[in-house]
Amino acid sequence: MDVTATIDITKDTCPITFVKTKLKLETLSSGDILEVFLKEGEPVKNVPRSVRDEGHKVLLLEPQNGGSIYRLVIEKK
Repeated sequence: MDVTATIDITKDTCPITFVKTKLKLETLSSGDILEVFLKEGEPVKNVPRSVRDEGHKVLLLEPQNGGSIYRLVIEKK
């Protein structure tokens, strides 16, 4: 799995977390892979759900460094 782009939204709060993820996805081509780093809590619950609702595929959601930060990997539709 080759990551096309990466964004770090760990300093952002909802709903900005999804807005930034969506805007980044719009710059990519179908089949590209976006890696997103986000915080536990609302972002880790809402961003993957919203991405799926938009039709994209969540390939991976895994905790990093003890679980307060998560790595989300998305394939653009």
